[in-house]
Amino acid sequence: MATDIAPAPPAPAPPTQSLVSEMRKALSGNIRQYGMMIALLLLVLMFQVLTDGLFLQPRNVTSLLVQNGYILILAIGMVMVIIAGHIDLSVGSASAFVGATVALSMAKLDLPWPAAILLGLALGILVGIWQGFWVAYVGIPAFIVTLAGMLLFRGLDLMILNAESIPVPESFQKIANGYLPEVGPVTGYHNPTLVLTLLAIAVIVYLELRRRSDLRRYGMEVPRLTLSVIKLVVICGLLLGFGLLLASYKGVPVVGLILGGLVVLYTFITQRTVLGRHIYAVGGNSNAARLSGVDTKRIDLFVMVNMGFLAAIAGMVFTAYLNAANPKDGVGFELDAIAAVFVGGAAVAGGVGTVTGSMIGGLVMGVLNLGLANMSVDSNFVQIIKGLVLLGAVAFDVYSKSQGKPSFIGMILRGMQRGGGGGDGSGDAGGGGGPSTPVAEGEEGSGFRNASRSHTGVVEMGSPANPQPSAG
Repeated sequence: MATDIAPAPPAPAPPTQSLVSEMRKALSGNIRQYGMMIALLLLVLMFQVLTDGLFLQPRNVTSLLVQNGYILILAIGMVMVIIAGHIDLSVGSASAFVGATVALSMAKLDLPWPAAILLGLALGILVGIWQGFWVAYVGIPAFIVTLAGMLLFRGLDLMILNAESIPVPESFQKIANGYLPEVGPVTGYHNPTLVLTLLAIAVIVYLELRRRSDLRRYGMEVPRLTLSVIKLVVICGLLLGFGLLLASYKGVPVVGLILGGLVVLYTFITQRTVLGRHIYAVGGNSNAARLSGVDTKRIDLFVMVNMGFLAAIAGMVFTAYLNAANPKDGVGFELDAIAAVFVGGAAVAGGVGTVTGSMIGGLVMGVLNLGLANMSVDSNFVQIIKGLVLLGAVAFDVYSKSQGKPSFIGMILRGMQRGGGGGDGSGDAGGGGGPSTPVAEGEEGSGFRNASRSHTGVVEMGSPANPQPSAG
């Protein structure tokens, strides 16, 4: 007698995440960077209110970029040095040394300014090779090598200048004080700046669409379209507002173009190249990286040479900004660059950090400087505030990872989810119901785990396309 076999019930469909859950998940891997972006926006809004609308005047915004350009350039190189597990205390002295040499070559040797710039870049590379040799191949800690370099290059700078200022020609000054020339019809705005802003927005939209296409092609989870639209609206809206402010004055300064090009180049190097992955691997666990075939000495040499190269650019920009090379140039530059990197989310132990994060950190410090100056706050008090901001940023990073507690952003989004009654109830590193795993914000654990993770805490060295960009 045949027995009827009931068909097996269909497998339950996987639970659908709410929009708030997906937002919390997207934010959880980059808590420090998103947190500093929010802090930067809050600072801008606060100073805009306290200065009665003066802070966001077009001229003020342009000054923010021009006055902090050299520090942001140094921060690009410094974040790579810190990711690799080192530190560079000589960048201020090296910048001053290169600036003085370039100024002397134009004033005394009648060297044309393009040739003087090439001389400065070559000198910066030589500075990096000198220090990189001692760090990579002799094995002296970078702290000691660059401390010696700080004294050495400061002495050479003072010898060149002989307690005098050396002016630079007006054509050279334009690399810091110049602007893109105006072309096109009269629109009330700087037309080339508007075009560059629209091009940047188009590139951001294209990269987001390409990221979604890569995720879909490799069978990975694709965030819902609404989340991508919200992200694009926020980022492109801020970029458009910034571009309009610049276009309302004199347009994009030349130093802004230099900085923008360097940010794009080094973001690509650190996130999309084997060299960049090796830098993170060496910083995460140098021994494990070496056993895995990474030439750690070559990486150490590269980050020091690269730092010397960028210090040369920063030194020439600062000399052009002041219209002359002065004996006091470069004092404290290294501290401002290091502060920008740590405020921007880099880990003290190395292996974690991004170029974008260091730019955000540098802008936070620059906004503090400019906003407090607009309020006529005493310069001594400004230093106190900057020191407390730096200490608070690093303390927050250390405490969060030691306690494994949910982030402030995660708690806000979790509250929104509870208020709306949505979500699947699942936790994540940014704001789950229980203790979160702190490695998402910056891993410093043992073993090759750090070397095999990206700076966002997501395992992706073995992924075929690495389609997910970092925050910012």
